[in-house]
Amino acid sequence: MIPKEKWVWMPHAGHLCVAAYCRFHLTTRIGPWLVSTVGEYVPDSVAREMLAEVRGIKLVGRGDAREVDWMKKCGFEDIGCDRKYETMVFRAVVDDNHLCCPFRQDSGTELDMDGYKEGGAAYRGHLAMCEKWSQKRRERKLAVKK
Repeated sequence: MIPKEKWVWMPHAGHLCVAAYCRFHLTTRIGPWLVSTVGEYVPDSVAREMLAEVRGIKLVGRGDAREVDWMKKCGFEDIGCDRKYETMVFRAVVDDNHLCCPFRQDSGTELDMDGYKEGGAAYRGHLAMCEKWSQKRRERKLAVKK
């Protein structure tokens, strides 16, 4: 078991190619694993314009006001099938080149996943996934990639 006091909480998204546009993210390293939860996806302005046009939605305003209009009319986009949030577990990799946190996901090692429709469920799901993986036996030491 990996006790909570050994968990490493990180202030950025741990997965998803559009994570920079997600307003909800939790990332926790639990031993050799990285638990990442993301959601509340707001596409960039170009994607919002295309989506609005395809959906027959007329956006008004400029800049931030246009984004506010998008949120009123469309809200957060799904990041997967019928979900606004998702938690995934990956093997963690030590990354000496990362200035903020020394861990990142080992791409292609998706070990577990769950999806949610609301933020509270995503938060509780993240904690539950952390608990689940803290109970697992360590499979190997952390890999170091430079």
